[in-house]
Amino acid sequence: MELLTSNVVINGQRIACGIHGEGNPIILIHGTPSHSYIWRNVAPALEEAGYRVHLFDLLGFGRSERPRDPSIDTSVSAQIDILRGLMTYWKLDSAHIVSHDIGGAIGMRFAIFYPKMVQSLTLIDTVSYDSWPSVTWRERIKSGLEALTATSDSEHRKSFGDQILTAVYNKEKMKKEALAQYLEAISGPIGQASFFQHQVRHYDSRHTEEIDHRLQELAEMPVQIIWGENDSWQTPDGAHRLHGDIPGSTLHILAECGHFAMEDKPAEITNLIKGFIAAQSA
Repeated sequence: MELLTSNVVINGQRIACGIHGEGNPIILIHGTPSHSYIWRNVAPALEEAGYRVHLFDLLGFGRSERPRDPSIDTSVSAQIDILRGLMTYWKLDSAHIVSHDIGGAIGMRFAIFYPKMVQSLTLIDTVSYDSWPSVTWRERIKSGLEALTATSDSEHRKSFGDQILTAVYNKEKMKKEALAQYLEAISGPIGQASFFQHQVRHYDSRHTEEIDHRLQELAEMPVQIIWGENDSWQTPDGAHRLHGDIPGSTLHILAECGHFAMEDKPAEITNLIKGFIAAQSA
């Protein structure tokens, strides 16, 4: 399945997106350093189950526009307006939102600010509170990203290839099938510079810390939390904390599963999404 089949201009910026199937709408939101490719083993199964699946690459990510103007905001908070614009374009008054990593921060912020537009919220290995960026990334950002941007292509690919492998439990499978796809999107003459400008530059926990005190508002809708037991990027402690702070939420911890849970456990993720949404209609 080709996930992204069209382009639309939202707030003056080109966004690559796609719609698959008919039925109750689900919006899948990816994180960093990834793009909609991460949903390739989930989206077809959701479509087959009778849902209308909506995907898009965040502004500055994947196949969406990578603005040359550094003043164009591609942070977690700015992506909220992109999501709203897409829902208008898709003629959606509301949808089930399934979100991963920084996509989870987008999902939480959107659900808090626009609760009537969210039928349910699924959070998968999401950033939260002050859990991001990591200590290593904080040091890199503080010292400036210019040197990393100027790193040779081969060194950049080796460094981030090693890093992405730590996001999965099954590293051999990732090496064979997916690693090159993730690396290609953040490498090369455009991808490498764009990665630091549009993704890393906006690794900032203020986007989640400023909604800490409002997480209980998410009790207004069904919330599901899914986490990899072996997630070293966002440890399961975050899952338990979110579960405690969001009244009525459900929590699933998946064994032998890392941060890129859709790589390690696509079938389990799909079944949890289907079961959770179906329960809301029962």
